[in-house]
Amino acid sequence: MSLLRLYLIFVNIGAILLGGGYVILPILQHEFIDKRHIISEDDLLNFYALSQSLPGIVAANISMFIGYKFKGKLGAIAALLGIITFPIITIILLASILENLVSNKYIQAVLWGIGVAVIALIILTVREMFQKTEKNVFFYLILVLTLLSLLIFELSPIKAIIIFSIIGVGTKFIKRRFSK
Repeated sequence: MSLLRLYLIFVNIGAILLGGGYVILPILQHEFIDKRHIISEDDLLNFYALSQSLPGIVAANISMFIGYKFKGKLGAIAALLGIITFPIITIILLASILENLVSNKYIQAVLWGIGVAVIALIILTVREMFQKTEKNVFFYLILVLTLLSLLIFELSPIKAIIIFSIIGVGTKFIKRRFSK
């Protein structure tokens, strides 16, 4: 795959990517697994999980991981530029006419429809990740504790990620230590 081809694939993805990082997984799965058969589901899910745990925009992070897989550092740059090209152009155009857009009832209806579609894509992403995740007692314990900490105790998502990441790493370490 050439750098130009990689860039153009991500330009197309960036053109239809509405809703941020949660929406990108089904789009990438269709583009790279179902359509082209050039990346494994495990690699994609690993890239996605890693992208969510790093600072920055999930779509930008995951595009760089995929670009790097195919073409190294230049591939990462090409994929990143591709994923941001259309959004940057759109933001520049919309910023110039923002005042007129805010009060337009048709634009508000379009944005509402996009919001509903994004919710559906987030649900698909959650379902996909849930199906692919190894489930055991510890998985369900962490899931329940995370939900309780976020919903009932209103722990910040950042703190929840840090705490449960540390617990996950600690558990894996202990499992490996005692399985030897």
